[in-house]
Amino acid sequence: MAHSFSGRSSSADCGLVANDPILYRAHVAPDRQALFEIATGRQLSYAELDMRIARCGGFLKDMLGARREGARIAMLARNSIDSIVLAFACQRVGAVYVPLNWRLSAAELRPILADCAPALLVHDEEFSAVVASLADADPEMAVISTADGPAGLAARIEASASADPVSDDADRACVLLYTSGTTGQPKGVVITGRNAFYAAVNFSFVGEIGPASVALCDLPFFHTIGLIAVARTTLMLGGTLVISDRFTPARTLAALADRERAVTHYFAVPQIALALRNDPAYSAAALSGLHALFVGGAPLTQALIESYLDDGVALVNGYGMSEAGTVLHVPIDRRAVQDNPGSVGLPAPLLDIRIVGEGGRDVGGGEIGELWLRGPAVTPGYWNKPAETAAAFTDGWYRTGDLGRREANGFYRIVDRLKDMYISGGENVYPAEVEAVLASHPDILDVAVVGIPDIRWGECGVAYVVLRPGAATTGEEIAGHCVAKLAAFKRPARIFFVETIPRTASGKVQKHVLRQLHSDETLQRQA
Repeated sequence: MAHSFSGRSSSADCGLVANDPILYRAHVAPDRQALFEIATGRQLSYAELDMRIARCGGFLKDMLGARREGARIAMLARNSIDSIVLAFACQRVGAVYVPLNWRLSAAELRPILADCAPALLVHDEEFSAVVASLADADPEMAVISTADGPAGLAARIEASASADPVSDDADRACVLLYTSGTTGQPKGVVITGRNAFYAAVNFSFVGEIGPASVALCDLPFFHTIGLIAVARTTLMLGGTLVISDRFTPARTLAALADRERAVTHYFAVPQIALALRNDPAYSAAALSGLHALFVGGAPLTQALIESYLDDGVALVNGYGMSEAGTVLHVPIDRRAVQDNPGSVGLPAPLLDIRIVGEGGRDVGGGEIGELWLRGPAVTPGYWNKPAETAAAFTDGWYRTGDLGRREANGFYRIVDRLKDMYISGGENVYPAEVEAVLASHPDILDVAVVGIPDIRWGECGVAYVVLRPGAATTGEEIAGHCVAKLAAFKRPARIFFVETIPRTASGKVQKHVLRQLHSDETLQRQA
């Protein structure tokens, strides 16, 4: 069964608001507040933000010269005004912004840098040690810190002359968002100017965002939620973006309760929504100014939904991805939220959706199939990966790899994943990557990893390990082996030692057996 929007995008120019939304806003509302940074108290109007982006563009032009168009500019930093400025400056001069996941280890960042080959890496001082260990990744890669000082990013921007925008091209890449592939290899999702524009339009409709909106963002800008759904949508529509460099329940609650800021929109993963609700500083009054509290990235419990509804807050669920932005979202309506527990809502307006079963046929209402997507927000593919790009599309439709169904009332549900990826704390984790690290331990003969429900993180990883004969390695030693090679959210929360890994005749791991084994109290040995 398919859902379609009316009309198709063309290859024609999208206009100023799509190709340079900050320049547009600086023309129509120059004095309106664009940004407020909680950590420093800095704030910029749209005119000031436009000027800073113009100077940052001048810095990039001076540094890169004729190589700027298409050049990748990587950033390893927490949320800040600098992040926003650099992202839009890249689009303005034709470069490509590559926000890096600061949760990753140097070993995990290295293949990403090798893939995108950035001309420049900008980093916070907090990550200096990681960057130092990556200095040999590319001898031609320049490195600049965001720290204060004559060599820092801010000083270089201030010293640069404003740059005029390059000629408009809505189909040029402006962002690369890296996500791990099913084999554990990182993939750079190409986001064009057109993709970013339509993704923001989609979220503006489902999120009911406009010039009067004030959005608080403490989800990292290396995610599509933070960078596109929250930041770009808010700024494109002329609202105010309140930037937080990290999530802590007390600080977020204080920001939400600040009537001077008057935050209207906040996006969280379920674990953040739960942490807010359980924090001693929580009060319904703190959230009373919210138009809605948006949630995505992991399953949402009905108990959590009801707890917020009791406090007068609509906790609205949704489903999206780097490759398409917002795909599905529950309407901002108390009755819709209450009557559709477990649902991820209705399709975004500028997106075609199909649920496809065996043989490429559209399944009927209530039947389970794979979600296929088509529309101007959908990525053209993966950076430097033509085979993976070709495999992800069928007849122009992007295949999500997620299984879902359409209910009689038109609401959608995500049922399961075709692949074995699980989501821990809002982060995608791919078992193959974790298994590869574990298998590199000299005492491990065989291993399999599955995701299981977890109250705190939504899901967490469980590793089933077969030791080599005579080995006496402990779970603590194996966990230590993972520390230098995997980000914390990817490391298995539990390690079980077993005699054998169940496999099919063709050698594939029977992960459903392992999930059942997890709930079986007869497990022989637990680390």
